Amino acid sequence: MTPMITLLGLGPGNPAQLTLEAMQLLESIPEIYLRTSQHLTVESFPTTLQVHSFDDLYETLQSFDAVYAQLIDQIIQLAKRPQGVVYAVPGHPYVAEATCPEIARRARLEGIPVRVIEGLSFIEPTFTALAIDPLPHLAIVDALALADAHVPPFPSDAPALIAQIYSRAVANEVKLTLMEIYPDEHPTRMVHAAGTNQELVEELPLHAIDQSQAIGLLTSLFLPPLVKGSSFETFHELIAHLRAPDGCPWDREQTHQSLRNNLLEETYEALEALDADDADHMREEFGDLMLQIILHSQIASEYGEFNIAQVFTGIYEKIIRRHPHVFGDLKVEGVKHVLQNWEKLKAAERDEDSKENRGKGKGLLDGVALALPALSQAEEIQRRAARVGFDWPDVLGVVDKIDEECHELLRADDIASRADELGDLLFSVVNLARHYEIDAESALRETNSRFRKRFAHIESSARASGKTVNELSLDEMERYWQEAKKL
Repeated sequence: MTPMITLLGLGPGNPAQLTLEAMQLLESIPEIYLRTSQHLTVESFPTTLQVHSFDDLYETLQSFDAVYAQLIDQIIQLAKRPQGVVYAVPGHPYVAEATCPEIARRARLEGIPVRVIEGLSFIEPTFTALAIDPLPHLAIVDALALADAHVPPFPSDAPALIAQIYSRAVANEVKLTLMEIYPDEHPTRMVHAAGTNQELVEELPLHAIDQSQAIGLLTSLFLPPLVKGSSFETFHELIAHLRAPDGCPWDREQTHQSLRNNLLEETYEALEALDADDADHMREEFGDLMLQIILHSQIASEYGEFNIAQVFTGIYEKIIRRHPHVFGDLKVEGVKHVLQNWEKLKAAERDEDSKENRGKGKGLLDGVALALPALSQAEEIQRRAARVGFDWPDVLGVVDKIDEECHELLRADDIASRADELGDLLFSVVNLARHYEIDAESALRETNSRFRKRFAHIESSARASGKTVNELSLDEMERYWQEAKKL
């Protein structure tokens, strides 16, 4: 006999749902190896069939990965016997089953033939229990992967089926991840033992799914969608539609340059919302800003420059690359060490860029955007220089520098010199703000806002007294100004 591995699907748990091929195999073989014997179909096996299981591995090893690794090794060794091996799993060998694909891969490498006898997966009976059609957008997600995630990895305005919620602890972790996006009271349906005589469907609010007493090895969760338009994918499609031949004439005419001011305006409006600490305004302005980013990306895609997937891939890879202390083995000691390492990584990227561009790579300050407001640009320049040690050791050195620049400004005797010295003074003041961990741009914006409010009080006070601002004396203006400071 030629050694062979037979991968057998046992279906969801109802013996009547075994395929004819599976039943014939079970009646013709002397022994079978089960990933787990905790399956209702096992009770209907022929009495002459010798049954082995790997349940003991689940009890003795610390992780599923360890269980699967040892199990797969044993199946490969058993397959080398003259009689080969029959390995059976719940459901379908290639649906929500980690061991069978890896067994097949290993078998191919070792030249061992693999026969697959399909079984009904948990998916079809679950759809039947829910009375739903999964098309066109249903996402199927593994509960353990979702439990390990920080946010749901699927569109929120499409339904989802979360499989293998085998314990209340897993249900709790799944719930916490979903509640990052979905409201606590979001309706769900838990399906237990679909396709068996123990089938049960529970309707529960999201916050209560881990309280179900019926959770077991055959539990799945159906998650209805949020309102249409709540996912990135739907929003991307909306913008693509605006740019399509049957879209909006105005949107279709736009270019990167024609939208430049829109991007700048929306950025400043988002900053205004941040400065006001207005959450509703932030939500609205972040949406407007996202519109600009997606619209620019769609235009670029149409002209073959890049697409939104490449935008995400680029920033994803950059974040991974620049966070080896999170996604790698680097050990860091606090924020200062993180920033120093960040600069080292960026320097390495600049060196690589220099090699690729024949020595014309970017310098430390070349990445500072020239379009930034002057105060923000000065702060970023100083911050980058400080990361490599070019900085005053303490704030007193900065204060002395400001005093020096003030005297130089007073000694300047022409417009050009005064402009230079004033620029130096402003640069030093920004440096002082940085040392005090104050954002100079935001501080000046807040001062501007206070001035506007206080001056508005002067104007309203003038009107209340029957005068215009122009008719007020300086003393009157000062009095109203002091009043405004107390409001």
